[in-house]
Amino acid sequence: MKARQEGDGSDPLHTALCDRLGIEYPIFGFSHSIEVTAAITNAGGFGVYGATRDLPDAISERLARIRALVGDRPFGADLLLPGGMADKNDWAAAEAELPQGHKDFVKQLKQKYDVPDPVGKSFFSSMVRSNELFEAQADAVLESDVDMFASAIGTPPHIIERAKAAGKTTLSLVGAPKHVQYAKAAGTDLIVAQGYDAGGHTGPIGTLSLVPQIVDAADGIPVLAAGGIADGRQVAASLALGAQGVWLGTVWLATEEHQLNERVLDKLLKAGSLDTVLTRSHSGKTCRVIRTAWSDEWDAEGAPKPLKMPYQQVLIGELLTGVMENEIEPLMYEGAGQGVAWCNEVTTVEKEIERLVAQARDALGALR
Repeated sequence: MKARQEGDGSDPLHTALCDRLGIEYPIFGFSHSIEVTAAITNAGGFGVYGATRDLPDAISERLARIRALVGDRPFGADLLLPGGMADKNDWAAAEAELPQGHKDFVKQLKQKYDVPDPVGKSFFSSMVRSNELFEAQADAVLESDVDMFASAIGTPPHIIERAKAAGKTTLSLVGAPKHVQYAKAAGTDLIVAQGYDAGGHTGPIGTLSLVPQIVDAADGIPVLAAGGIADGRQVAASLALGAQGVWLGTVWLATEEHQLNERVLDKLLKAGSLDTVLTRSHSGKTCRVIRTAWSDEWDAEGAPKPLKMPYQQVLIGELLTGVMENEIEPLMYEGAGQGVAWCNEVTTVEKEIERLVAQARDALGALR
């Protein structure tokens, strides 16, 4: 990778944020894969590990593994920290709140698709999203040597304060201009404006409309653009909208480092933007995923309305674990944004970053 002089202005992709964080390109990559996170950082970007599905002990161990792979290069960890959850991680108490009609619907799905009982437990079948869980996960991240603490849903001021006191850069993802006030009040260092196009949990405003509104509301806090970004022209456009970098997730799913399940990978490689759908059937909050029989069943006439977080996960946890363990293909899905249209072949993280950088430079050059 070509070296450059810090702050010499020769590369429009090397923004002030790059110098601030010690990275080559303002490309931030979110992934649930240790290998992908490390590869993004090692290729000159900023890898962010999605730890929300991990137990606290596993978080500590996995962040240590990433550190061993990246040396002193910076990387971060991301958690979901929504408000309004129960205080205790009490599965039995949450299960007791499930409506019988919803349980009957899940039982019918299990029978229709012949899903065996799971042999083991997964995060989805054992942990209730709760304040108790969130605090333990946050403790694990804050006690590690990660360089950044990212909050994908919710911005708890006391946790942001602890992260800053520990010397970590703090980041909040927002999906609407009104959310910026909470990030600012908490003292967040960076804000990600995540548009409707994004995979995973996302909001109702399109990326192109959202980003400049967040830039204006942020009042000087650096903003990253997110949502459907998978091409270098979109990177260049994000900079034109006032963002100082981009946040990508879907593009890494089709990399060798991710090692996505072959059945899901096949769906991903064949999918276009219209093959993703917003659904509450995964967690109870709006989440963009690859459309499969799972989302179709929950959207069908007569299907019950998904429950609010955390009860939807408790409702489907055993079934979803059985689906994953036994690879029940029709029901298998993955969070993916509309940028999935660019995921047409298996590649590597380094090649993806090289492609994005080259395309962005070409786009910026054409404008000049």
